[in-house]
Amino acid sequence: MSVLDPIKANVLAVRIIPNVDAGFAEKLQLREHERSIGFLTADIDDATYTAIDEATKQADVRVAYAKSFYAGSAHASGPLSGEIIAILAGPDPAEVRAGLNAALTYIRDEAYFYSANDDNTIAFFSHLISRTGTYLSEAAGVPVGTPMAYLIAPPLEATFGIDAALKAANVTMRVWYNPPSETNFSGALLTGDQAACRAACRAFQEAVLDVARNPLKF
Repeated sequence: MSVLDPIKANVLAVRIIPNVDAGFAEKLQLREHERSIGFLTADIDDATYTAIDEATKQADVRVAYAKSFYAGSAHASGPLSGEIIAILAGPDPAEVRAGLNAALTYIRDEAYFYSANDDNTIAFFSHLISRTGTYLSEAAGVPVGTPMAYLIAPPLEATFGIDAALKAANVTMRVWYNPPSETNFSGALLTGDQAACRAACRAFQEAVLDVARNPLKF
């Protein structure tokens, strides 16, 4: 690996339940029309969160549940557990399958972490979302279709980078993932127009790289 090499998530397991048990549906707080669910696990959580948001734009599905596992994929409960489980709910198996396919494609082609140093021990996520789906819109309290900068890094790098991103562009911090998260990272969701969010992503990246190059400089 070298600096700015992509670190891609691996989807570990996927399943669909065409007609979920009524009692289970109640526990999942499914809506009346949501008869089917699909779920996936992957070894990188933030790439998956953006991917399931993309699923809500490509199919008639809603994110019914999504949660990161404590301490991350290196300490997973099993080889198919990874770092996150996500559940999509929809009216029928066809819509759920379409949502899962959209999520898997996004994980494969769009949503990457990047290496901040040559030995790949510092990774960060500086991801521009041109328009949010229902999941991230609800998380950030913004309208569907809002541009977003999704920024994640280890705690110090993230804190330094978020401040740089906010100062570099006309963006607003909607969510702060204060350290430590379940996976011991930190980050933020910032919104503004698309150009501003892109500038915020660049500033965050440069700040993280600066810390990685010179961790003891102040």
